[in-house]
Amino acid sequence: MGKNFSDSFLSSECIIRMASGWFYLSCLVLGSLGSMCILFTVYWMQYWHDGFAWNGSIYMFNWHPVLMVAGMVVFYGGASLVYRLPQSWVGPKLPWKLLHASLHLMAFVLTVVGLVAVFTFHNHGRIANLYTLHSWLGITTVFLFACQWFLGFAVFLLPWASMWLRSLLKPIHVFFGAAILSLSIASVISGINEKLFFSLKNSTKPYSSLPSEAVFANSTGMLVVAFGLLVLYILLASSWKRPEPGILTDSQPLLHDGE
Repeated sequence: MGKNFSDSFLSSECIIRMASGWFYLSCLVLGSLGSMCILFTVYWMQYWHDGFAWNGSIYMFNWHPVLMVAGMVVFYGGASLVYRLPQSWVGPKLPWKLLHASLHLMAFVLTVVGLVAVFTFHNHGRIANLYTLHSWLGITTVFLFACQWFLGFAVFLLPWASMWLRSLLKPIHVFFGAAILSLSIASVISGINEKLFFSLKNSTKPYSSLPSEAVFANSTGMLVVAFGLLVLYILLASSWKRPEPGILTDSQPLLHDGE
C-alpha cells in the first residue's frame, strides 16, 4: 500500500513537472502580451486623444477602451487560466475557486466602470447610446459575463449544489467561458475600428491613408487577438487541463469536486 502511494505521488510529480515548463513559458508570453495590450491602449488614448478625466467630456470616454481591454480581455483571460496552473491539480480546490471567482469579479468591476465612462460621456454630450454593432456586441458580452459569474458563484463556489448538477453545468460553464472571451475580443476589435473611423473621418490624414494613429491602433488590435488566441490555446490544450479524478492520485477526494 505504501509503495503504491509512493509511486502514485512520484507519477503525480512527474506529470506536473512535465506540464509546468511549457505552461509557465506560455504564461510569461501571455503576461507580456496582456501588459502590452493595456499599455498600448493607454498610450493611444494619451498621445492621440489627450489623456483622461472623469467629467463627462471626451477625456472621460478615453477610459472606456482602456478599462474594457483590461477587464474583458486581460483580466478575464488570466482568470480563465487559474485551473490550468499545475499546482491547482492536487490538494484542496477551494482556494483556487476563490482566486478564479475573485479575478473574474475584478474583471467585471473594471468592465462596469468602463461602461459607466462611455454612457456618462454619451449622456453628457447628448449622443445616442447602443446604436452600433460594436455597442450591441459589447453589451451582449457583458450581460453574458454577468450571468456566467453569478451562475459560477452560485453553483461551483457555494456548497449547496449537488455533484450531479455541477457535472451537468460544467461543460456549459466552460463553453461560455471561452465564448465570452471570443466575444470580448470581437468587441474590442470592432471598437478600435469604430474609434478610428469616428476620429479620422474629418482629419487631414483619413483612415484610408493609414496615418500613424491607425497603424498604432491596428497593431494594438493585433496584440489583443494574439493574447486571446494564446489564452484559448492554453484552455484547449489537453496536456494542460486539470486531470480527471484518480489520474494523479486517489488520495485527493476534492478532485471530484465541481469545475
